[in-house]
Amino acid sequence: MLVLHYTGMETGQAALERLCDPAFEVSAHYLVLEDGHTLQLVPEHRRAWHAGRASWRGAGDVNSRSIGVELAHPGHAWGYRPFAAAQIEALMGLCCGLLFRHAIPARNVVGHSDIAPNRKEDPGELFPWLELAQAGIGLMPGPCKPISAPALTMQQRALAAYGYNVQSTGRHDLAIRNAVLAFQRHFRPRRMDGVFDGECAALLADLCGQAGCALPADYLT
Repeated sequence: MLVLHYTGMETGQAALERLCDPAFEVSAHYLVLEDGHTLQLVPEHRRAWHAGRASWRGAGDVNSRSIGVELAHPGHAWGYRPFAAAQIEALMGLCCGLLFRHAIPARNVVGHSDIAPNRKEDPGELFPWLELAQAGIGLMPGPCKPISAPALTMQQRALAAYGYNVQSTGRHDLAIRNAVLAFQRHFRPRRMDGVFDGECAALLADLCGQAGCALPADYLT
């Protein structure tokens, strides 16, 4: 897996110091500064402590099976803003190399919020996922005509089929709302309301088709 984060700190230097301080028990394989300068902090074959409590495609312990890339960025806590062009250009070059070296499926290029939707919102709604997908990094759905929104249990099963840690409970609880918000933040950032509507249903169907993962049998009926 390839997990993309923002540091959520005021400066890149502060983020670097935090990532290199054993007392904080947090690390990442790479840190990409806003000017595009890229630092490798952990060898790619070693475990880095970037994901925390997280799950994707039914498996936890994401740290043991992923590469973590941090983008120096103030995040939502310090004035959320668009990512610098030089930073994104450097990130795309880095990601292309990582995908080639590790044969990471496009479906497994995720944000921190995708794998930990109850705790995290990075890299956030201003992250240019579409630009990355156009460069062959990750998936993005194409233009989709809304369909009828499926029943709640079907929503839960479909989100889980794609990779989100959602249980098929039939209850509209905080877990499903946060998963839908994470989905929207990644794939439909222009409207993030936590409501799995017909547009979300169509976007998810398109993504599952691209990824080759099976939707529930009655999802499209």
